[in-house]
Formats: sequence, structure tokens, C-alpha cells
Amino acid sequence: MQAYLVGGAVRDELLGLEVKDRDWVVVGATPGEMLANGFKQVGADFPVFLHPRTREEYALARTERKQGRGYHGFTVYSAPDVTLEQDLKRRDLTINAMAKAEDGDLVDPFEGLRDIEDRKLRHVSEAFAEDPLRILRTARFAARFQPLGFTVCDQTMALMKRMVDSGEVDDLVPERVWQEFQRALHEQAPRAFFEVLRDCGALEVLIPEIAPEKVFELAMAALGCVHDQSDAETEERFAAFLSPLDDSVALPRAKALKAPNDCQNLARLVTAFTPQIRNVDPQYPEAEALLDLLDQADFWRRPDRFSQLLNVLECALPSDSGPLNLLRTASKAATGVDPKALLAQGYKGKELGSAIRTERLKRIGDAVAPINH
Repeated sequence: MQAYLVGGAVRDELLGLEVKDRDWVVVGATPGEMLANGFKQVGADFPVFLHPRTREEYALARTERKQGRGYHGFTVYSAPDVTLEQDLKRRDLTINAMAKAEDGDLVDPFEGLRDIEDRKLRHVSEAFAEDPLRILRTARFAARFQPLGFTVCDQTMALMKRMVDSGEVDDLVPERVWQEFQRALHEQAPRAFFEVLRDCGALEVLIPEIAPEKVFELAMAALGCVHDQSDAETEERFAAFLSPLDDSVALPRAKALKAPNDCQNLARLVTAFTPQIRNVDPQYPEAEALLDLLDQADFWRRPDRFSQLLNVLECALPSDSGPLNLLRTASKAATGVDPKALLAQGYKGKELGSAIRTERLKRIGDAVAPINH
């Protein structure tokens, strides 16, 4: 029984990057032997075990054979006679198909080290075409490593195009697409993820509304702007990506992608606000129109989401900073209204609501008045 460090840990070590997760492959062992050595089995589809002390994952060497369409339909074979090279051959990219023996020797049957030196993302074998999810993974690795100079090699790009043309991408489950999509939004160069999908034809299948060149460039500009703010949340990045779309298009696409509710809601607000912000006259703003926008954004109950909304809109509408500044000014002015003080004056019920609105309008009007004169 031999254990080898595999995959991302080996790759990142060779790239001089911080190694965050360490995964191992065990050759020549059975599940019974692993359990006898104190490992705890956690894999349902194939034998994966947790080390009794480090809690790192140890998977028995295995092979996979395609049985159906999409990323499902694989039969897994795991036994002591499966070799390390056979296990590595089932992996997606050569840079992820290297192993390190316990004595430190590098096992590199598919020349992953050469591709690291050449800064190439290259598929290990034609078995890559059996799993369409690997198109998304390759695009995500492009987004992660583009700053280091990595690009998808021509042969792999051609293979991915053939996979798209064959309809394999049509069978991807939205939940799995969203997982890769969400991770890509937080990679070093998220634009590269969408460029790879566009260049192989997968973007036209998965998110066709973004595929036209003009829309694509607007989406990438907004996403890049939000991405430069390193603390931006997923919902802000997602809303920026969909910001060029009409709200009647953006929300159905967000639902189809199975995006979480927070992402859907912010995307809905951003795309609904875009035409309304453009209708605000920065020279002659109307207090009532600004208050209506605050109500529409549910600013009173969701001030944090309102901040996210403004953050995304500033990236999506860089030429409309005037109206956005007015909206921010209006929000600060209207926040000062104290319902308790109005209650003390005898207002209650509907009258209280009217009094609150009247006071907010007055404060907003006073705050933006200098612009009117």
C-alpha cells in the first residue's frame, strides 16, 4: 500500500503558491485495510477516507468509464490492481494529473510539469470529452491562473468546441453549473472564465443573453469593476455580470442558473434600476422620484443591500455618477427621520405613515436643493 500526494497540492507547490488542501491517492489497498488502519470512510460513490489524525482525504486509486450523457453515467472501478498512472489518466488537465511520492519524487506521466513551465492548460486524454463539467473547470482554471500567464492550449479548445457541438453541455445540471460559476466569480481573473466559455461556444448554450459582443463587453466591464473591490460579495459580482440585461431577461436567467435568492434579488434590483437612474435629472432632481427609488429598493429594511445596489450600479453605469450620488445623498437625508418623534406628536396609523413620508420628502428636497439653484 502506497500513498501519493496528488492534484492541486502538487500543482500549487510547483507554482510556488500556498497549498490549501492536500488530497492523497492510495494504491494497492482495499477498503477493509483502510478501515483497519483507523481511516474513516466518507465517500458514497467510491472509496474515500479521512486520515485518523490529519483528517485529510485519502481516495483509493480508481478508474472511470462513461455509460451515459452529461457528467452523470460513470461507472467507477476501484481495486488494489488499479495503478497510479491509471488513476491520474482520468483527471482533467495535465497540471492536475501529477503526484508526489512519500520520498518526494514527482510522478508525472502526462508532462504536467512541462505544461506548468509553458503555462498551458491541456487535457490529459480524450476521456476529457466524457464529462462536460470539465469545460467549466478548465475555464475556471483559466480565470485562476491567467495572471500567471496560463492559456488554454489549442488542442484542448478544439476538443471543447467539439463537445459543445455534440450537445454534451446541454445535459449539465444547473446546480453544478452554478457551483463552477460562483467559484469563477471569485477567481483572480473572472473575465477569463467567460472568455473561454465564449470561445468554445459554451456561453451561447449556458447564458445566451450575454453572448452578443456588445453585451459581453458591458458585462465584463461591470464585473471587472466590482471584482477590483476585493471584498465584493458573490451577489454583487453576479448582479454586475447581468447588469447589461433588461430586468425581464435577467431574472429568468438568474432563476435558470439556480442562483441563490440574494443573488437573484440584487440582480433584479440592479437591472430594474438601470433605466430609472438614467431618467433622474442631476440638475433638477425630484425629491419624490428619489424617495420612490428608496422605497423600491426597500432601503428602510435592507440598508446593507442598498449599499450593494449602489456599488454595482456605480460599476454598471460609470457615466451616471450624478444621479447615483443624488440617490446616496437622499438616502442619508431620509434616514434622519425619527418615527418615534412623530408618534410623540400624536401621529398614528395611516397618518403616521403620511407624516413620515412628508418629512422624508422635505429632508430629501432640502438635501438636493443646492443643485436646483
